Amino acid sequence: MLDFFQIKQHRIVFSIFAGLIIIVLAIMIVSGLLFMGRGKAGTGINTNTIAFSGEGKVFTKPDIAFVDFSVVTQGTRIKDVQDANTKKMNKVITFLKDSGIDEKDIKTTNYNLYPQYTYENYKIPQIMGYQISQTLNIKIRNLDKVGDILQGGVEVGINQVNSLYFGVENDEQLKEQARKMAIDDAKEKAKKLAKELGIKLGKLTNFYENVVGYPVPMYSYKESGMGGGGATLDIQAGENEIIVSITLTYEVK
Repeated sequence: MLDFFQIKQHRIVFSIFAGLIIIVLAIMIVSGLLFMGRGKAGTGINTNTIAFSGEGKVFTKPDIAFVDFSVVTQGTRIKDVQDANTKKMNKVITFLKDSGIDEKDIKTTNYNLYPQYTYENYKIPQIMGYQISQTLNIKIRNLDKVGDILQGGVEVGINQVNSLYFGVENDEQLKEQARKMAIDDAKEKAKKLAKELGIKLGKLTNFYENVVGYPVPMYSYKESGMGGGGATLDIQAGENEIIVSITLTYEVK
């Protein structure tokens, strides 16, 4: 057993060791804070800034339509499904070219083959057949033909229309116009608010821009009014809205 003096000696050693650990930790913490302080001082970043947002809008009539559609075929044998789908798609492509769509405006964007299964309780799923989906993306430059092309395409084999939207093919000039409007709007807000707050603005430190996409229009069927005729697909191109939002950040003197 340890006597009284040995116990006292162990306690003294432990106290000294604990004290040293506390001192080392304190030095590390202080050094870290000093380092952080130096890092912030050395970055040269001025946090005394203020930001202003502006928006510009330009309205224009679209001059091109983008259509994304698929031909989907199901069957029990892969080869039969492939052959049937290929024949339908070839008819669709021939129809599109005959309708005035340039070959450069017809693009295959997807081709998928899926097995189809039967599911029964406590049994391993069994393949019952296959489904092929081939997707085309086309550009229609004559907007008067959009309805006829969609309706005629369905008649020759299209059985899935994924999207339809209208755009402006060369829209950089319109975006530039909207951008200038947005910048002028932000500068006017900056000038007005600086005067109201009694502050002076320094140099421009940051610029952010966002261009909003085009909306997707709705389409519907209407009666053609012709004797014996069915329904005609009525496509409304409407008007596109190009919106540019910008944010200007200034230093405050």
